Amino acid sequence: MTADERKDLDKEVKRLKRIAGEWAAQLHDLVEERLPAAYAEIPGIAQSTYDACKTWADANARLAAHHSDQGA
Repeated sequence: MTADERKDLDKEVKRLKRIAGEWAAQLHDLVEERLPAAYAEIPGIAQSTYDACKTWADANARLAAHHSDQGA
């Protein structure tokens, strides 16, 4: 991985973390402010939150693997 590719991946990981945080905030708001009346929203928001966190985790693992390859 080139330095530019690593820099791009680092930016992507940060962007994906922000998106995951935004979904987590929506889930939190649902729990804190709109339940139990908005219970039907739970599956959609929970799935979107899970998907965003998984996407971030996968990208973060690629970044960590690159770091470990550099140290080897």
